[in-house]
Amino acid sequence: MRRRQFIKGSALAAGSFLAMPAILRAQTAVEFSFFFPVAVGGPITKLIDKFAQDFEAENAGIKVKPIYAGTYQETIVKALTAHKAGTPPATSVLLSTDMFTMIDEGAVVAIDEFVKTDDDKKWLASFFPAFMLNSQTGGKTWGIPFQRSTVVLYWNKELFKEAGLDPEKAPSNWNEQVEFAQKLTKRDASGNVTQWGLQVPSSGFPYWLFQGFSTQAGAILANQEGNKTNYDAPEVIEALQYWVDLSQKHKVHPTGVVEWGTTPRAFFDRKCAMMWTTTGNLTNVRNNAKFPFGVAMLPAGKRRGSPTGGGNFYISSKVPREQQEAAFKFARWITSSERAAQWCVDTGYVAVRPDSFDTPVLKSYTDGFPQALVARDQLPHAVAELSTYDNQRVTKALNDGLQAALTGTKQPAQALKDAQTEADRLLKPYQRG
Repeated sequence: MRRRQFIKGSALAAGSFLAMPAILRAQTAVEFSFFFPVAVGGPITKLIDKFAQDFEAENAGIKVKPIYAGTYQETIVKALTAHKAGTPPATSVLLSTDMFTMIDEGAVVAIDEFVKTDDDKKWLASFFPAFMLNSQTGGKTWGIPFQRSTVVLYWNKELFKEAGLDPEKAPSNWNEQVEFAQKLTKRDASGNVTQWGLQVPSSGFPYWLFQGFSTQAGAILANQEGNKTNYDAPEVIEALQYWVDLSQKHKVHPTGVVEWGTTPRAFFDRKCAMMWTTTGNLTNVRNNAKFPFGVAMLPAGKRRGSPTGGGNFYISSKVPREQQEAAFKFARWITSSERAAQWCVDTGYVAVRPDSFDTPVLKSYTDGFPQALVARDQLPHAVAELSTYDNQRVTKALNDGLQAALTGTKQPAQALKDAQTEADRLLKPYQRG
């Protein structure tokens, strides 16, 4: 009707009309950028680019510009720098543990502001509860789970068989982990290790891998309010002593700092028979391991346990409302059950919603590759990844302590006491009342 009314005038009016749709589109189009961390192997950028293209095709008038910002650590630095400069992306995928830092900087808005309809509420309630532990605080939701993970154990079935172990059975507890690793460690005639029984990385994310040990020992490293840590609790010391003993006492694990990035390669090259690493490496292992391998929950100490990990979508507080709304729409779109399922298949990350595992694509995938179900099945035993205010420095205090103990510079108890002293100093301003 509007068009018919418009063209009743002169030829000039008709000519003006021809230009009008483009003008209107320019006025109503919303373009937003988002930072995405590329920290795990695989064609991640191609997958994200395809998601952006598909979203644009389904949502006329919205343009999405992915910006690949490096590691998680590099991405939060860039996000906060852009925030302080007044030019942040509308949304960023950052570590779930960055929640308190982003809140403290005033860099994010609560997701609840955009949850208006019954469908919105149903969507927000659709995620695994374990993943919401690092997404909510103070009665509000600040992050949307996207590429999430846990730590799992991978093992080489061929090497198990050679060592006289059941290739279909992973160690179920700490004692078995040591026993299996002793049988799997090989040395040459000179006594040099040619194959380690177990490898647990201690660079990059040492606190995260350590949370496997500390959770299994019955410890929780930080409170839910993010303003107190328990680094020097007896159970935490017990956990670190166990990790140190793997190399210094049992001699089944490399000494010193084990590199995060090279651990999968050591596994592929049969230089270690078992490794702890992220489920986000599952597709990488499937594509590169030239031998049958297994995936299992982490061995139990006093209990089973692993931290959750990975990234959430956050929405910037310093972009126009229309960009915030578009970013929310994109985050909701990309975390639908079907797309979360496809992301799991393509990357190895855990699908963030239970209903994703009922989709045809994920059912078909897990029927042929049941290893992909291990991380989901471990979630009832999972705890929140270590996260506090001033998270980068509080976490660094623990990382420094862990590496000091693993390299033999300090005894575990002293290393953790020093880490706690530093954490107390950093968190004192956030302890009210």
